[in-house]
Amino acid sequence: MKKILFFLLIFISTNAIADEGMWLPQLLGKLNESRMKSLGMKISAEDIYSINKGSLKDAIVSFGGFCTGEVISESGLVLTNHHCGFDAIQNHTTLQNNYLRDGFWSKSFEDELTNKGLFVTFIIRIDDVTQQVMKGITPAMSSAERQSMIDKNMLAAKSAASKTATQESFVRGFFEANQYYLFVTETFKDVRLVGAPPSSIGNFGKDTDNWVWPRHTGDFSMFRIYAGKNNEPAEYAADNVPYKPKKSLKVSLDGVAENDFTLIFGFPGRTQQYLPAVAVEQIRTVNDPAKIAVRDRALKIIDAYMRSDEQIKIMYASKYAGIQNAYKKWQGEVLGLTRVDAFAKKTNYEAEFMKRVNANAAWKNEYGHLLPAFERNYTALRPYGLARDYFSEVMSKIELFSIAMQLNSLANTYEKNGQKAYENRVGSIKERIMNTLEEYSPVVDKAVFTSLMEVYTIGTNPTFLSPEISARLNPNIDFVALADKTYADKNLYDSNWIATLLSKPAADAVKIINDNSTINFFSGLQENYSKMVQPELNAIQDSINTLQSIYMKAQMEVMKEKKFYPDANSTMRVSYGQVQGYTARDAVKFDYQTDFEGVMEKYIPGDYEFDVPLKMRELYAKKDYGQYARKDGKLPVCFIATNHTTGGNSGSPALDAYGNLIGLNFDRAWEGTMSDINYDSSICRNIMVDIRYVMFIVDKYADAQRLIKEIKFVHPKAKK
Repeated sequence: MKKILFFLLIFISTNAIADEGMWLPQLLGKLNESRMKSLGMKISAEDIYSINKGSLKDAIVSFGGFCTGEVISESGLVLTNHHCGFDAIQNHTTLQNNYLRDGFWSKSFEDELTNKGLFVTFIIRIDDVTQQVMKGITPAMSSAERQSMIDKNMLAAKSAASKTATQESFVRGFFEANQYYLFVTETFKDVRLVGAPPSSIGNFGKDTDNWVWPRHTGDFSMFRIYAGKNNEPAEYAADNVPYKPKKSLKVSLDGVAENDFTLIFGFPGRTQQYLPAVAVEQIRTVNDPAKIAVRDRALKIIDAYMRSDEQIKIMYASKYAGIQNAYKKWQGEVLGLTRVDAFAKKTNYEAEFMKRVNANAAWKNEYGHLLPAFERNYTALRPYGLARDYFSEVMSKIELFSIAMQLNSLANTYEKNGQKAYENRVGSIKERIMNTLEEYSPVVDKAVFTSLMEVYTIGTNPTFLSPEISARLNPNIDFVALADKTYADKNLYDSNWIATLLSKPAADAVKIINDNSTINFFSGLQENYSKMVQPELNAIQDSINTLQSIYMKAQMEVMKEKKFYPDANSTMRVSYGQVQGYTARDAVKFDYQTDFEGVMEKYIPGDYEFDVPLKMRELYAKKDYGQYARKDGKLPVCFIATNHTTGGNSGSPALDAYGNLIGLNFDRAWEGTMSDINYDSSICRNIMVDIRYVMFIVDKYADAQRLIKEIKFVHPKAKK
């Protein structure tokens, strides 16, 4: 009886967490509005998403396709994270104008800096096109036939979508390809850098504090959308004008209190909430540890060079941050999955699922095979998935291999599709390689190669290793000698040689590429992987994908009392929650907010991670916080809440009960990074920089009052 009661408590708690999830905004009125209001929300679902009037969705943008941003003025001023704007800031940075180190603040519209390739996308509307996309689909179809019909129907739905000349559309699958929605969008391609704090503010705490609470990071940057004179999207032109938005966010100066309602609006990238227990356990014990091991080696090498050379620090800052971000996230994921025993949680859920399935003859016939089939397939996948992770992690971190891959693919294009296909690709290949070489150190890359080839060779099942490695390592297993031999050919990282090579006639260039020993080394590794790992890996994964689609349908049919939300797939979503602290582990309980005092407590003069600019120290000494201080005189910096977020939510606005901007989402607490596959309200917290700290920096530190004048400040709590 005790065991049964224990199980029921686990099952009920699993399904009672109504506030997890990343919800489609057009469905909030039907699914979530009542619960959101019970948590304190004062606006309506129509205020959040509407196609009949300006709503909050019209102030939210997909920033560059990889982050979220929000419009905060009637002149198209956009706020996002510092790390989202990092590449743009870095591209404008030189030793003479070191905007990463010193920050950048434009003095006028004319001083705002253009950013080639940067764009923002608005969502105009979201339509359910499931019936159109699933038309003609039958149970008798093979997986390939089904997908072919779906692709055809998606194209037809996209073509039939009502939109203006400046708008575009796309169709995306949800609930493991059981539902489909069409998105009508509008993209602006003239986005200019307006302002950014120095990295000592925007990335305060860097690697040590990344994915960690408490945080004291002013993680923000400012851009502006420019449009043609008709306020429509336009390519960059000097006479473009600031965009006039349908909706811009007001900024609340009232701050947050514990249990305040919070809403996050954005474009979360990818989650896998509905995986079976066996998959979650394989991630925890096999895949994450392998990827962590590879990145640990790469990071230690790059970090050592960055600390000793300012030029390398500038060149590798963005690359290092990209490698480190996922590395630490995976560590937290393993920690969280272990701590809450996600495997047991999933197993108990599956036990209830199977109990219901077995009690219904139709369900048993249709769904009874699912969990045993998952077990067989994931057991078969394990060695191939591990080989995939080692290969992809190692090959992508060695930049010389990236160059070799580009040239090898160009030669393959010529040999398979002829000279015209070669000519169509050579320009883009050259651009990619030149972009790599602009921020490349062969000394650093060689050291990374030496270490990673060792971990790859040792960690990969010998069955999957390329003969190329054995041939080059024999008779002595000497990875330093292997690196010396590989990097002795300096041509591949010589931009002049690359430019000369790619200006030659196609046949001549391809012969040189095919004769290059380093390219052949990489090609051998790639071909061996393609032959020994990929076919079986893809076949097993296809089987798993089919099972996952059926399992998703089955859960929604069998577990009727559960509200299901679709996994994140880089489309617009809303998550809601409350400002709350949490207990990280035994006797370690965290409060929900940090203050400027915490910045100064961490301050280490001249430190790579914890230095504080002189002017910030002076403002602290004088307690000159202006209108941005709390009533107790302290300056808030960051806060946490229970909102369900993931990558892509970086830069998302944190909104209060009235839809006003109170913060800027930028991270998750370390113990809760498992929320991509197992959200748990006890430890999953999103981290936001308080909007008052952002405005304090713009106003008091940067003296950018011209930007402050654009923003409408409000005091919504005065309404209470």
